[in-house]
Amino acid sequence: MRILATDLDRTLLPNGSWPADPDAINLFNDLTRRNDVLVVYVTGRNLNLAESAIEEFGIRHPDFLIGDVGTSIRKFEQGQWQAHRGWDEHVKRSSPRWDAEAIRRAVADMYGLTEQEREHCGPFKQSYYVDHDRSEEILMAVDKQVKGRFDEVIVYSFDSQTGKGLLDFLPDSATKQTALEYVAAELGEDKADVIFCGDSGNDVFPLTAGFSGVLVRNADDQLVASVKQAAEANPELKIYFAKGDFKGLNGYYTSGVIEGAYHYGLFADADLAGFLTISMGVCIHTRGITHASNASGKLCGHGFSLVMTVFWAGDD
Repeated sequence: MRILATDLDRTLLPNGSWPADPDAINLFNDLTRRNDVLVVYVTGRNLNLAESAIEEFGIRHPDFLIGDVGTSIRKFEQGQWQAHRGWDEHVKRSSPRWDAEAIRRAVADMYGLTEQEREHCGPFKQSYYVDHDRSEEILMAVDKQVKGRFDEVIVYSFDSQTGKGLLDFLPDSATKQTALEYVAAELGEDKADVIFCGDSGNDVFPLTAGFSGVLVRNADDQLVASVKQAAEANPELKIYFAKGDFKGLNGYYTSGVIEGAYHYGLFADADLAGFLTISMGVCIHTRGITHASNASGKLCGHGFSLVMTVFWAGDD
C-alpha cells in the first residue's frame, strides 16, 4: 500500500508568501489517484476548516483526515466523513490523567496567553495564542504550572504569516505523530513506508518519528534546524528537503510534496506523461478524459510552463 500523509497549511496548501506553481494541486490530485495512493491529511484544522480548504484550493478529499493537531481521526468513505471508531477510547485509555478543563484553569491568569476560539479547542485540545516576543518566558511558566500533571504534551509553533505564537495542549497519546502511527498500524504498514510532509513547528514530531519525512522548500527555519539536529543524532532517520528545480516545479508547498514523493519512489517518471496539457481546450491523457475544468496550463512532464486557459482531465 502506498501512503502519503501531509500537513495542509503552507505544505499542501499554497497559502503563504512564497510563489506557488499554478498547476501543482491538479498534478497532486492526478498523481495520487492514478497511482492508487492512500492520502492522509494531518492538520491543525478542524473538520469545517479542512472542508473549506478542500473547496477553496481544489485539493482532493483524503482517505483519512487527522485533524485538530492529531486529536481527531476521520475516514472519507462513499462521499461521507466517518468518525474513526475506537480513537477516542484509545486516547482516554492511553492518557487517563488528561483533563482539558483542568489545564484551562491552570493557565487562566497567565499573562501573554490568549485562549483560542472555542471552535479551535475540544475535549482533547486546549489551544492559545502566545505573545511570541515573550514566548520563552511564557513557556517556562507553562511548564511550571502544567508539565507532567495531565498526561499532556505541550506543542509550541510560530505562524510566520500572522506573527503569532501558537500553543497547544494535547493528550500525549493524541498528536500528529501518534495519530498517524495509529492509522499506519491499523493499515498494517511500517512507519518507514509512510511518507509525511510538513513545514512548521508542530510537524517536528512526525518528521522525526521514523516516517519517511519531507520538508517542503518553504519550511520554517526553526523546523529545518530541529529536524537536521534530530537527523544528526539519529542517522537512520529518513528526511528529504525539497529544493525545487525538479521537473519544472519550484519545491514550495504542493510542489515540494510532489518532489518528496518522487524522491521516495511513490510516483514514476512515466506518470507525468498523463498530465501533458496544451492550449485550445485539448488535453492528452493516458487514461482518457473523464471530466474537464478550467486551469492554468503547465507542461509539467517536460519541465517548462505556459500561461493559458486549458481543460484539465482527471480521473474522478
